[in-house]
Amino acid sequence: MKTVDLKLEVVAIPVSDVDRAKRFYGDSLGWRLDGEFTEGANFRALQYTPPGSPCSIHFGKGVTAAPPGSAQGLFLVVTDVEAARKELVDRGVAVSEVFHVAGPGKPPISGHDPQAHSYASYASFKDPDGNSWLLQEVTQRLPGRVDSAATTYASLNDLANAMRRAETAHGEHEKKLGQRDADWPSWYASYMIAEQSGKPLPT
Repeated sequence: MKTVDLKLEVVAIPVSDVDRAKRFYGDSLGWRLDGEFTEGANFRALQYTPPGSPCSIHFGKGVTAAPPGSAQGLFLVVTDVEAARKELVDRGVAVSEVFHVAGPGKPPISGHDPQAHSYASYASFKDPDGNSWLLQEVTQRLPGRVDSAATTYASLNDLANAMRRAETAHGEHEKKLGQRDADWPSWYASYMIAEQSGKPLPT
C-alpha cells in the first residue's frame, strides 16, 4: 500500500518577545517573512523561511505553550559550514567557531572535520530567547535519505558547490585515466546524482 506523503511544513519556535524575535529572524538572519497573522488581542503569528528551505518556522503570541527558549538542536543543513558561518558573522550574529565530532555521541572537537566527512562539521548559534540552532555541513547524503529518482538543489549556491566537488573528483578520475575525459558532462551528472542520493560515488 502506498504511503501518503507527509511533508514537514512548519516548526513552532517559542519566544517571549515577538518583535525582538522578528528583528532577529528577519533583520539579523535575513530569513524571508511569509506572513504575519493577527486575531484579536491574544493571537499573533509570524512565519519565516530560511533561504533554500522547504520548511518554515512559526513564532508569536498564542502559537505554542512551550517555554521560550526550549527549542533546542534545530538543524540547518549547509553545503559549506565555513561559508555559512562567515555570512552569519558578517550579519552580526553571534556564532560559535566551527567544530566537528568523531562519531555519534562523541564530544565536540575544535575545527572542521579533517577528512571533510559529510554530517560531521558544525557551528551553532542561539536566538535572543536561547532557542538553539546548528549549522550542519552535508555534502553527501546517507543511503536512502533522498529519492534517487529525484535530484534537486535548493539554491544556486548548493548546485554550484556540488559542481565544484564533482570537478575536484573528476580531476582525480582523469589522473587515473591518464588523458582527458571527453564525456565529462556524463561523469559530472553521475557523480552529482550519486552524491545526493547516497549511492557509491564514481571514481
